[in-house]
Amino acid sequence: PQGSEKAKTFVHAFLKRSMPKMKDEAIQDMLTRKAVVLEHYPKKKTKPKRKKTKGFTAKQRRELRLFEIEPEQQKYAIFLPLHELWKQYIRDLCHGLKPDAQPHMIQGKLLKADLHGAIVTVTKSKCPSYVGITGIILQEFKHVFKIITKEDKLKVVPKLNNVFSLELDGFISYIYGSKFLLRASERSAKKFKLKGTIDL
Repeated sequence: PQGSEKAKTFVHAFLKRSMPKMKDEAIQDMLTRKAVVLEHYPKKKTKPKRKKTKGFTAKQRRELRLFEIEPEQQKYAIFLPLHELWKQYIRDLCHGLKPDAQPHMIQGKLLKADLHGAIVTVTKSKCPSYVGITGIILQEFKHVFKIITKEDKLKVVPKLNNVFSLELDGFISYIYGSKFLLRASERSAKKFKLKGTIDL
């Protein structure tokens, strides 16, 4: 019938167009089998790359004054509740600071603990003017502590060449600032040596 001839012509032309490198004999051989399997390779879907959210640069943070504490907020009494929270946090971290607790275990936990809210005192320093400064740590950076004193004065004390002490429930711990030149987030993952030099 005429319809079947048109169909054969169409299929032959379609195969020739779809597979231009195939010879006519091969196409004719495919047609005599009465069935043609056309392979289809779907395109692989590429997952869109997630864009990392860019934070502020150090310059932008300074311009926006993100880490500056306003003068009206520089009051020792305002941060006493923070100190109470810090004490509870350390007690939970050290399982109660019991009298039979091993000092080196507590010391190890304190070295990795968050110190925001702790009351510290500068006990030794190569700069005599820093010795005796006592207050609550408001901010900890890589190289400095920002401390609010009972006189409502904000002090910026460098870690380098200073020794700090903190006391909680009768346990006194000493922090050698020269070995403490890390951000709080980095310090939590650092392994501290139990024995080391104790120079300023």
